[in-house]
Formats: sequence, structure tokens, C-alpha cells
Amino acid sequence: MSEEFILDLLTANIVLLLGAVLLIVVVVKGIKIVPQSEKYVVERFGRLHSVLGPGINFIVPFLDVARHRISILERQLPNATQDAITKDNVLVQIDTSVFYRILEPEKTVYRIRDVDGAIATTVAGIVRAEIGKMDLDEVQSNRAQLINQIQTSVEDAVDDWGIEVTRAEILDVNLDQATRDAMLQQLNAERARRAQVTEAEGTKRAVELNADAELYAAEQIAKARRIQADAEAYATEVVAKAIRDNGIEAAQYQVALKQVEALNALGGGEGQQTVIVPAQALEAFGDAFKMLKGGAK
Repeated sequence: MSEEFILDLLTANIVLLLGAVLLIVVVVKGIKIVPQSEKYVVERFGRLHSVLGPGINFIVPFLDVARHRISILERQLPNATQDAITKDNVLVQIDTSVFYRILEPEKTVYRIRDVDGAIATTVAGIVRAEIGKMDLDEVQSNRAQLINQIQTSVEDAVDDWGIEVTRAEILDVNLDQATRDAMLQQLNAERARRAQVTEAEGTKRAVELNADAELYAAEQIAKARRIQADAEAYATEVVAKAIRDNGIEAAQYQVALKQVEALNALGGGEGQQTVIVPAQALEAFGDAFKMLKGGAK
């Protein structure tokens, strides 16, 4: 074999080797495997061409370049503190935290440079604006409503950047020392007022209960008197009926009964007693006993 043949064979092998290497490079450059948590922004001749999603993707080697690799995982901005003035002119410090994720990387890449800084500035401005619409009591009592308003406003502001705000939180609302002292005095005054109101209500209730008790006692006494009057009226009615049916004898019988009861009452005292009764009374008592004896028969 001549040296010229050997040289030609060596040259052919080198060309084949270079062709194989070039083919491998073309295949490697034309295939892009994108992780699940990322998206690739592809440029062609320096302009946006496409966005590659997770999985295997094919591009034109040497013409298309995956210029930006964007994570689509949810991100958290560093906790931020900003001053704000409420509607009733109270200075407060608001601690906020914001979570977001990138949905459209092509907007985020070409429309904003510092994503975190831009969102933080937007949140600060919106927080100040929303706090300025509310009194201090509303800020402290309606925190959930305030968070919803802030999140909605931030979402509208960053929509052009291809970003979704997944959550916005107000971690704390801090007041200056002078405002805290004033609120403490107001709280103590309110507690004292409630204590006075409670005491007054207790006194009023006690008076009402005493009045109810006195009224109940009066009603019971009146009821007892009414029952007694009904009993006496009934007895009178019985006597009147007896007199009406039996004539004068029934009346004399009732008188005799009363006379005997009176005599028993006179002699029913404690100790030794002497009862002096006129003779006429004795005759009356005798007649009464006779009538009672006769009535018993």
C-alpha cells in the first residue's frame, strides 16, 4: 500500500469521526429534558421563540437556545415590615409575608428584572393604601378581610408579570408606645364602666326581687283574708238558712252556743282562777245548756 492510499484512508476516517461527533452534538443540542419543577424560555436569534414544559422537548440546534431556566415552584418573599397610617391617624407597623409562583415565564423574564423586589414594593404600597382606608379598630378586628383585599390588589398588579400570588399574610400589627398607653387607659376605663354597669344592674335586680317578694306576700295575705271572708260569709249563710228554716229556735240555739263557748274561754285560763258571773248570766247559761241539750237530742 502506498503512502497516498494510507493518507486518503486516514483522512476518510477523520471525516467520519468528525461527522459522528457533529451528529452527537446536534442530537444533544436538539433534545432538551426539562425537570418537572422548571420551564425553559427558548430564544431564536435573540428573540422569544417558545417555552418548554417538563419532559422531553426538541429544538433546532445552534438556532434555538434555552436562555432562561425558570422555577415554577411556589416562593416566599422575605418577611417585610412597613409603616402605615390608619384612617384615624394612628401610626402602625405591619409585618407581611407573601407567597407566589411564576405561571408564564415569558412574561416574567421580559417584563420585570427583579421579581422579588418588584412584588415587595407593590405589596408595601398596597398595604399602606388599604390601611389608610380603615380605622385602627377595623385593622385589628377585620384582619381576614384586610388580607383578602391586599391579596386581590396584589394579584391585579402583578398579573402582567405572569405571576400568581397564592397567599398573603399579615403576621403582626405593631403600635408605638404612646398609642399602646392610650389604648391601655381606654381599656381600663371601659372595664371600670362595665363594672359599674354590672353593679347597677345587680342593685336593680335586687330591688326588683324585693318588690316581687313584697307583692307576693301582699297577694298571699289578701288571698287568706278573702278565704276567711268567704268562710265567714258561708257560715252566716248557713245560720241565716237555719233561721229561715227553723225559726227563732235556731237563732236561740246559736246564741246559746256562743254563750257556752264564752264561758269555756273564761274558765280555760292557766292557774287557779275565780270567775264571778252575775246571776242573770247564770240563768242565761242554764237556758243555753238546756237548749244545747235539747238540740243534741
